[in-house]
Amino acid sequence: MGIKPLFTAVATAVGGRNGHTEAEDHSVKADLSVPKAMGGPGRPNTTTPEHLFAAGYAACFGGALDFVAVQHKRNAKNASVTCRVSIGPRDGGGFGLAVALHVRDTSLPQAELADYAREAHEKVCPYSHATRGNVQVDLTVEGG
Repeated sequence: MGIKPLFTAVATAVGGRNGHTEAEDHSVKADLSVPKAMGGPGRPNTTTPEHLFAAGYAACFGGALDFVAVQHKRNAKNASVTCRVSIGPRDGGGFGLAVALHVRDTSLPQAELADYAREAHEKVCPYSHATRGNVQVDLTVEGG
């Protein structure tokens, strides 16, 4: 399924997981280091691709959630979305990811927020579309 590009982000990484990554427009710059839990150096003041992916997915999902809420004449701008991205060995070899999304907005009733989050996940969020069928994504919701 193709898209009609509205925006394209460009970033380059040098040195892989123990290197540096930077967006072409310099809006994002990060030194990278494999965490000690994965057998790496775990250098201070560095991040991982999983942190960057978690931050992007959380922000994107929050936007998709508010988009859905607005369609229902509601407001979810203050919802918090916490994204946990885990990496580990796959049964079939190599490494894989697992994602847990936690949506919290106590200003909306639980059932309503759950409906909006499900719709955002199934129909709107491009990160959810990209991971579907490839990455396990667990979604939990905490409403009012």
